[in-house]
This record gives sequence, structure tokens and C-alpha cells, in this order.
Amino acid sequence: MAESVTIARPYAEAVYRTANESGAQGTWSQRLQRLALIAQDGDMAAVMGNPQLSAEQVANLVISLCDDNDAVLANLVRTLAENRRLALLPEISRLFDLAKSQEEGIKEAVVHSAFPIDDTQVKALVQELEARFGTKLTARVEIDASLIGGVRVTVGDQVLDASVRGKLDAMAVALNN
Repeated sequence: MAESVTIARPYAEAVYRTANESGAQGTWSQRLQRLALIAQDGDMAAVMGNPQLSAEQVANLVISLCDDNDAVLANLVRTLAENRRLALLPEISRLFDLAKSQEEGIKEAVVHSAFPIDDTQVKALVQELEARFGTKLTARVEIDASLIGGVRVTVGDQVLDASVRGKLDAMAVALNN
């Protein structure tokens, strides 16, 4: 994952600069989210990885699925296809949205939960976290069964651990000392 972030970051930054110059951050966010969904599709992933198809064929297919005639978008897709990096589109989209949020003063809270949590629970959790951290937050939920129960939240370099695993680890340390 760290490698994909490193490779995706320059693309996300270039797209963000382009979007910023034209004042179209929202439009580009939607475009990249659409591209990310296309890239994550199982059938599309097979097409993108098919060595019998040229980069131009794959790029044209992805562009046709976008329903967007933007030349810069087409250029991005062609560049990624030529370098066999279309699979990075979800990461590029995430990094773009992260840069957009940072500029708007919004931080990302990564919520690790032992079980899936619904939108209502996420919204309530975000409100509590915003009050605790004193900043506007967006949440990204990741499932981590090793937590056993509860949640562990990371905002920047701060971690709030309210998981069963965290409490068990703390008890083990206390008992061993």
C-alpha cells in the first residue's frame, strides 16, 4: 500500500493543481470518484490487466465509461494506461480528496472498527470526534476484526483507542509491570 501511495501521489497532486487553477475541485473530485469505481470493478480490472489489449484500447474504454468529454481527464487516463497504472485510480481519488479537505481545513479521521458501522453511527461518531479534536472531520471506516470490539480512530498523528483489543493490551502491560 505504501508503494501505491508513493506512486499515486504525483498524479493526485498534478490533478489537484489543475483543478485548483480552474476552480473545479468539486467536479474533479466527482470525476476521480467515478474513475475509481470503474477501476475497482472486477471485470474492468481484468480488462486493464489484459496484456492482449493495448494501452490505447484500455484508455478509450475507460474514457467511454466516464461520460465526460474533458480533454484533461482523457489525457490523465491515457497517461495512466500507458504506464499500466489505472489500478491506482482509487488511491489517486483518495489523495485528491484528502488534499481538497486539507485546503478546506477538514481532516480525515480513519475509524478502525471490529464490525461494520452504518451511516447514522458514523455521523454520530464524527460529531463526537469533531468536538474532541476541535476541527471539521471526514470519516473513512476500515474493518479490523482484530480489535474484537469498539473502535480505534486516527486523526493525523493522534490515535484514540476505544477498542477491546486496546483495553486488553493495556491490562496486559499493567499486569506485567
